[in-house]
Amino acid sequence: MPVQSSEDLEHIRSVLDELTGKWSLLVLNALCDGPARFNALKRLNKGVSQKALTQCLRRLEASGLISRTVVSTSPVAVVYAVSDLGASLEPHLKGILQWSLDHRDQVAEARRTFARQDDGR
Repeated sequence: MPVQSSEDLEHIRSVLDELTGKWSLLVLNALCDGPARFNALKRLNKGVSQKALTQCLRRLEASGLISRTVVSTSPVAVVYAVSDLGASLEPHLKGILQWSLDHRDQVAEARRTFARQDDGR
């Protein structure tokens, strides 16, 4: 799809900013497997801080990619789920994640090669 205008480019950049945040794709992937509470998402995404996960969830919710439901239990629980809009990304998301796994060795080798060349500059 050829980009027609600078307005199109700005819209694309804005959406991609949301999707390419450090944790966004991994959180969406986890939620594609079913609704989850905050601590479950934190356990599934080892290394994410509470602050980073909170910010990620708020951005994804604001973009309409996930929903947040408060459950009246004692104590009150919050459950996150992928929205219909977010679910429409699932096949593309799974493809990107699989590509990352399939090509991780090639990417690592390219990085090592670049680092060696960069040291010689």
